Amino acid sequence: MKKTIVYLYAELMGYQIPVLREYVDKYDYDVHVVHAVSGKLSKYEIPELTGITFYDKDQFKGSELLDLVRSLDPSIVYVSGWMYFIYTKVIYSLRKKNIPVVTGFDDIWHGTLKQRIGKLIFPFFKKKFFSHAWVAGPYQYEYAKKLGFVNEEIIYNCLSADVSKFISCKKKHDFGNSIPHNFLYVGRFHEVKGVDILYEAWKRLGKDRGDWKLTMIGNGPLLADMPEMESFEIRDFMQPEELISVLEDYSCLVIPSRNEQWSVAMHEFAVAGFPMISSHVCGAIPLFIIPNYKTISSQGRF
Repeated sequence: MKKTIVYLYAELMGYQIPVLREYVDKYDYDVHVVHAVSGKLSKYEIPELTGITFYDKDQFKGSELLDLVRSLDPSIVYVSGWMYFIYTKVIYSLRKKNIPVVTGFDDIWHGTLKQRIGKLIFPFFKKKFFSHAWVAGPYQYEYAKKLGFVNEEIIYNCLSADVSKFISCKKKHDFGNSIPHNFLYVGRFHEVKGVDILYEAWKRLGKDRGDWKLTMIGNGPLLADMPEMESFEIRDFMQPEELISVLEDYSCLVIPSRNEQWSVAMHEFAVAGFPMISSHVCGAIPLFIIPNYKTISSQGRF
């Protein structure tokens, strides 16, 4: 008899798809994913996947979601949408039956007042809702420990690039004139992502840009604040397959974020063999950046 995994997710993004496929292809699990459809931040479109059933969170009322999950009789449940009461109601019920419930997060400990209060309160509720924490990397591991999870309850590598796809376009860089003189940003056009800083820095360079170009791929509220200029291009959000097909046109990824808990893009482009320039706040730096080796980590503003 097949085992079942239930995902209670917020907004589903492309980096979760290879993980879901792995459950089906390698472990022969039935996978059921409840996720938030309304209020999405990106235009990502979920592909059709065998063995995986998707549900819109908002289609469930009252106890309907709990009834569904109980009928699926899951071996394990993963939850990322702490903010949804409908999810907490489900996992509270499941933990009473000792069903493993894994919470995933990419949050970093900053020592804010809110986090310090959470550190005091969370351990009293942890066992009622969660059995394990699935964290993105070492900074998230630190946070999980402060919340009361012990080593045996913490799992690594919550977020991952689709390695099989990005390694297929791995580039060989000789840093000569043959490489594309084109910097690349991929992500949301939002203040927290630092795209306005990158745009302004590129604008100020003026003639010092030489024959280099900057391309920014994505969408978001700051799009209207970045008018066209010489050697600068904006391209709309791309599905992962489309993005991979154009990577040969670029030679260096820029991550200018003001705050970045993690960065799946950093993993993706590391796999693809790209040099990178990143602000120091990115949570994925300890795993994917060796300072001054094909990378620059900036402590200041661009």
